[in-house]
Amino acid sequence: MVVPKEICDRFSELEIIQKSLSEVDYFSCLYERYEARLMRYIKRLALVTDTEAEDILQESFISIWKNLHAFDQSLKLSSWIYRIVHNQALSAFRKKKSYGKDNKVAWDDSLNANLPDDTTLTDAGEMQNIDLSLHEVLEQLPLPYKEVLMLKFLENMGYEEISDVLKIPEGTVATRINRAKKAFKHLAEAQHISFEH
Repeated sequence: MVVPKEICDRFSELEIIQKSLSEVDYFSCLYERYEARLMRYIKRLALVTDTEAEDILQESFISIWKNLHAFDQSLKLSSWIYRIVHNQALSAFRKKKSYGKDNKVAWDDSLNANLPDDTTLTDAGEMQNIDLSLHEVLEQLPLPYKEVLMLKFLENMGYEEISDVLKIPEGTVATRINRAKKAFKHLAEAQHISFEH
């Protein structure tokens, strides 16, 4: 049974976890809360069809359910959920890539050497309204750069949360975001795409 949204909305995420562990129906509340944004995230990260994204999401929620009893309540639930979904999406992405279905442009880190340190992207609000051509640039970035930009600017996560999702130190998150922004700008400029709207 699916618990109605108006009932789910009464509970905090920790309350939903506790209720889910004693009454499985309440797990639908977590699914309802996260489904739309996780679907969007999976499709952007793994470059999959809607059907493939639904499969990844389903597998992710099976994993979330299996591990719910072990969730450390001192952590942020969204980071924990994103980490599971991220790992499932990456697994699908790597399978797709291994079958030759991926046509990413290779990126040489040495190209960063000539880029200025003060490269900036638009703020999160503008980044969400980014046009299709800039999304295409994002798709050309290597995965480590793409994932940090997505989490920072499209999922609006802070460094600590990105660190939790990717399981890398916050300092590495900062460095990777800086390099990713430079790479993004370099690719956009090479394709004559402006950041100005």
